[in-house]
Amino acid sequence: MGAYNNDGVLSPIYSLGSSHDVRISKHVHDNVHGNIYLDPLSLKFIDTEEFQRLRELKQLGVTHMVYPGGVHSRFEHSLGVYWLAGEAVQKLKNYQGSDLDIDRFDLQTVKIAGLLHDVGHGPFSHLFEREFLPQVRSGFHWSHEDMSVKMVDHIVNQHHIDVDPQMIKRVKEMILASSEFAMPRSSREKRFLYEIVANGRNGIDVDKFDYIVRDCRACGLGCNFEFQRLMETMRVMDDEICYRAKDYLTVHKLFATRADLYRTVYTHPKVKAIELMVVDALVKANDYLDIASHIEDPSQYWKLDDTIIRTIETAPNEELKEARDLILRIRRRNLYQFCNEYAVPKDKMENFKNVTAQDIVCSQKSGVTLKEEDVAVCNVRIDLTRGRHSPLESINFFQDYDSEEKFTIREDHISHLLPTSYQDMIVRVYSKKPELVGAISEAFENFQLKTYGVKAQVHATPEKKKRRILS
Repeated sequence: MGAYNNDGVLSPIYSLGSSHDVRISKHVHDNVHGNIYLDPLSLKFIDTEEFQRLRELKQLGVTHMVYPGGVHSRFEHSLGVYWLAGEAVQKLKNYQGSDLDIDRFDLQTVKIAGLLHDVGHGPFSHLFEREFLPQVRSGFHWSHEDMSVKMVDHIVNQHHIDVDPQMIKRVKEMILASSEFAMPRSSREKRFLYEIVANGRNGIDVDKFDYIVRDCRACGLGCNFEFQRLMETMRVMDDEICYRAKDYLTVHKLFATRADLYRTVYTHPKVKAIELMVVDALVKANDYLDIASHIEDPSQYWKLDDTIIRTIETAPNEELKEARDLILRIRRRNLYQFCNEYAVPKDKMENFKNVTAQDIVCSQKSGVTLKEEDVAVCNVRIDLTRGRHSPLESINFFQDYDSEEKFTIREDHISHLLPTSYQDMIVRVYSKKPELVGAISEAFENFQLKTYGVKAQVHATPEKKKRRILS
């Protein structure tokens, strides 16, 4: 067991690396976590073409076209989650091992789950499953978590990896723990282990710990969220991971930093413009390249990565001309033009329905005749992980290490400087043709007046943008 330091934080009396002999482990140097030690079983998964494919999947999709440093891949993120997952379990074992009955099997299982949690991701981050597939496979439900589970089975079978079937079963359950396919909590053994990689109960997991710090660093943004403090002070009570009450501001900062990343990086107006163009290019290329069919078979799916855009761009086939022209526009920075945006009024959010291109077209009054294919609309939802509710509502805390009681923190007991609204819904409109910016901006304003009685946008669309024409 560990000992308490002056701050009331447990200090382990042996290192995290003691779970296995680092002399038989391979180590890589990560720019976020320093030395990461890869155990022999994990290397069997890493040294496969299916896992190495993650090198060709940028963690932030097309964001690097706005933030040039954001070129890191899901490969290094997966190694980071692997490492943090192992650290988290080892810390719990150091501090509460005799009570929790954590063994080497548990540690290895959680680490493999962290390593493989993203192996089912498609090209361009979440764009593939949220934007592209719904357009070409209407009504077909697919998720990267479900594909990750299928890929795990495929890797084990394809490469004859000698691993305990019970371990693989639990790895797949942990990957699905935050999805709709998660097992009922009552049917899990050592439920707290399922909250480490993908936490479906309250959203605090090492996946977020890694990508928040990694993405901030890659994009040149400051990050004052300290996940290390939460990992040092967490404690299992009644089979769930709880946190010290005095650390509630650190917990809140986790979700606030994530929301800031969504606002400034992941959903940056130009990033979304490029995403819209990439989606349109993939949709136009799908019939010829049959891209969507890859999701039906893991043995084919692993061949699909971000290089699909390069394939389209360099192919001479006439069938790909429309898709190729769109990619050329991206290269030459002739992007879909951002017209304007507004935040949905707080009292209208509960019954909000996504705005469509048809809504905008139907709001035009006179002048240029707009068509739906001229307009693109993004309905951007940014929250603190629980929609309109405070993330603190689903988190249990404890007073100190001598207490046996867990509790939630009431909203009227927290700092008054924290927000009382936890979700933004932003409607953005783009013109696919630069010469239509003025007409679409006017229709967008008319839509706001018709819907809310006022213009909800902060400012008018700049006149110079409206006057822009194709060169």
